Amino acid sequence: MFDPALYDRQVLLRGRRRIPLVDRRLRLRTLMGTAGPCLVVAVAYVDPGNFATNVQAGALLGNRLLWVVLAASAAAMLVQYLAAKAGAVTGRSLPELCRDTYSRPVTLGLWGSAEVVAMATDFVEIVGGAIALHLLLGVPLPVGGAVVGLAGTLLLLLRSRRARFQGAVAALLAVVVGCFLFAVWRLGVGGPAELSRGLVPSFGGSEGLLLATGIVGATIMPHAVYVHSALTAEQRSARLRRCSTNTLRAHRIDIMAALGVATVTNAAILLVAASALHVPGATAVVDTLEGAYAGLKAASPAVGLAFVVALLVSGLAASCVGTYAGDVVMQGFLRRRIPVLVRRTVTLAPALALLCTGVEPTTLLLLSQVVLSLGLPAALLPLLHLTAKRSVMGEHVNKRATTVAAGLACGAVVTLNGVVLATALG
Repeated sequence: MFDPALYDRQVLLRGRRRIPLVDRRLRLRTLMGTAGPCLVVAVAYVDPGNFATNVQAGALLGNRLLWVVLAASAAAMLVQYLAAKAGAVTGRSLPELCRDTYSRPVTLGLWGSAEVVAMATDFVEIVGGAIALHLLLGVPLPVGGAVVGLAGTLLLLLRSRRARFQGAVAALLAVVVGCFLFAVWRLGVGGPAELSRGLVPSFGGSEGLLLATGIVGATIMPHAVYVHSALTAEQRSARLRRCSTNTLRAHRIDIMAALGVATVTNAAILLVAASALHVPGATAVVDTLEGAYAGLKAASPAVGLAFVVALLVSGLAASCVGTYAGDVVMQGFLRRRIPVLVRRTVTLAPALALLCTGVEPTTLLLLSQVVLSLGLPAALLPLLHLTAKRSVMGEHVNKRATTVAAGLACGAVVTLNGVVLATALG
C-alpha cells in the first residue's frame, strides 16, 4: 500500500519537483564517473602562456583587461562543453568526426592547422618551464627546456592508468592555484571600485588589442578542444553504453568546476601583476616573466617564490597535454600514430633551438598565444557544425540557443583575429 509519508521521506524537494533519493544517488555516481577529463583540460588553461599574457596585461594596463579574461573563460566553458558532448555522445574524438564528415582536402587542412597548434602549445610549456628553472635554480634555458620535456613525457606515460594520471594532474593544478591564491592574500588586488573598472570593455590601444588576442588564445585553447573530446570518447568506450542526459549534466558540472578554478587563477595572475607591477604613466613597463619575478620578489620574496614555483609546475603539467593533443590529432585525422618519445623529440627540438639563440623567451610566449588564437577557427567551426548536426549527435544535437551562443563566440574570436592581422599589416 502506498504511504505518502514514507514517500516524502524518500524524496528531495526542489521547488515543485520531487526527485527520488535513489535518482539523486545515481546522479552523484554519474558525476563521480565523469569527473576527471576537465581537470586535465583545465591545466591547459593555466599554462605558461597564460602567465605571459596575463602578467603583461596586468603590468601594462592594470585591471583594464580583466573583462577579457572573464569573457574568454565563459566562452571557453561553452566550447569545452561542446567538445565533451561530442566525444560522450558519439564515442569519437573531434578529429575522428572531422575525418568521417569532411572531404580529404579539408581534413588535411584541418590536420595541418591542428599540428601547428599542438607544436605551438608544446613550445609554450617547454619555454615556460625552462624560464622557471632558470629563475629558481640558475639552470641554463636549453637544459631547463630538456628537463621539462622529459618530465612531461614521464607524466604522460601514466595515461595508461587513467585514475593515477588524472590524480597527478589534479595535484599539480592544485599547486598552481594555491600559489596564486597565496599571492593574492599577501599583496591584495585593490578595492571593489578598482576591480569594477576592469569589468568595463576597453582595450586601451593597439597593445591592449594584441594582449587581448593573446589572452583569448591562451584561454580558449584549440588543442584543449581536441583533447577533451578524446577523453570523453575514451570514457564512453570504456563503459560501452549510450550517453544519457545525466551524463551530459555531469560533464557540465565538471567543466564549470574545473574551468571555474582556472578562471579564478587567471584573474589572480592578472590582478597580482596589476597590483605589484603596474605603474600608471610609467615609460618602463615590466614585459617579461623574468622582470615580473624580480618585481614580485621585491614586493614580497614569498610571492616571488610562489610565482616561479607555479610557473614551473604549470609548465610540467601542461607539457603532457600538448603532446597528448598531437597524438589525438594525428590518430584522428590520419589514422596514424607515432611513439610518444618520437613526437616529443620532434616538438622539443624547435623550442630548444630557439632557446639556444638567446631570443627573449617571454616575447616568444606571447606570440605563440597569438598563433593559438589564429588557429582557433579551424577547431571551433567544425565543432560548432558537427554538434549542430542531428545525423551526428542524434537526440543530443545542439539546441538553437546553444548554437547561436557558440556562433557568437566563434564570430567574436574570428573578428578579433582579423582586426589584429589588419593592424599588423597596416
